[in-house]
Amino acid sequence: MRKEFAVKNTDGRFGYTERQFRILLCVTLLVFHASLIFPKNILAESITERIEKCASEQDKDKRLECYDKLSKRAEPVSVDVQTERVSEEKSAPVHQVSMMEKLWDLDKESRKSVPIITWHNPNYFLFGAYNNTPNRNTMLDTDPEAQAQKTEAVFQLSGKIRPLPDYLLGKKFDFWLGYTQLSFWQVYNSAFSAPFRDTNYAPEGFFTYRTNCNFLNLDLMNLRIVNAGFVHQSNGRSRPLSRSWNRLFTEFGFEKVFDKEPGVDRNEFDLFVKIWYRLPENRLDDDNPDIEKYMGDGELRGIYYWKNYRFGAMLRNNLRTDNKGALQLDWSVPLSMCNNKVSFYIQYFNGYGESLLDYNSSSNRIGAGIMVTDWSKEEKGVKSTLGP
Repeated sequence: MRKEFAVKNTDGRFGYTERQFRILLCVTLLVFHASLIFPKNILAESITERIEKCASEQDKDKRLECYDKLSKRAEPVSVDVQTERVSEEKSAPVHQVSMMEKLWDLDKESRKSVPIITWHNPNYFLFGAYNNTPNRNTMLDTDPEAQAQKTEAVFQLSGKIRPLPDYLLGKKFDFWLGYTQLSFWQVYNSAFSAPFRDTNYAPEGFFTYRTNCNFLNLDLMNLRIVNAGFVHQSNGRSRPLSRSWNRLFTEFGFEKVFDKEPGVDRNEFDLFVKIWYRLPENRLDDDNPDIEKYMGDGELRGIYYWKNYRFGAMLRNNLRTDNKGALQLDWSVPLSMCNNKVSFYIQYFNGYGESLLDYNSSSNRIGAGIMVTDWSKEEKGVKSTLGP
């Protein structure tokens, strides 16, 4: 005999058995728990319909919120909390990455996303470089009648890589492998098949010590890097046109930032002081025994970034009674038609050592062309964390 519970039908009779009541109770509890776990619109719609609805949402914040709900993630942060976080970020100190930090991976945050190959020396192409005092004592290859024209093309390719991970050298040191190639191309000299007058190859390896100290406590410039390493430079030619030398060098990089406020163009000046020591060679194998007499024992390089303009200068001097040296001045500005990735570039050189082939012949040259931009106004406003 089945038990009946005291639940009356409309006609006044007891109509539910114990089994029916249990089934009804289970269904009711399941529906109740489902209503607590799942939003009503998810119960009413299929997953496919919900995904399509989220994808059709135009507002990106609402679209993200929709996907969060669909994937059962935690509720998004309230508007009040978001507003509080934004205000905290605005009130926090902001550091803008300088060119010194960018080119030498001195910034902690930007180091995490540095490409494999970075800039080293400037990369440029001078379509026309006029030298009113060309070296008449060197031949083009081995043709005794070949003479260099006064106008030629000059281009330089340069880059460096940091092959070792940070944990091998500690927090303050880096190791770099660099390469620079400088070519002088007699592209307009059709009488002699437009040869390359000279090409200089300079592979190097060096360590960098990263710092940020006030130099001599004068508050004039900050010492940011100290480089020390080895460089080989040669033109890869056979005698009598072969030129080469090997050097150990130390270089100090200083930086002065004039505008430190966020959102303001960072006008800055970088100064590099480089000294070197030539490794001795056998006199029978030395193709240029007096090169130090003309190239000296070091050089100064200064770069001033003002808004989107770049001004540069290089100075060498042998500091001897028989004084010889070199001066290079350059100026460039990014071209908006090239999305500021390429700059119009002018370069002037006067003195000795423009190329290894002409190390003992003075040149007076001016040229114009393009430079691959390693800086821009947009890149100077990067927000990151300062620290060597």
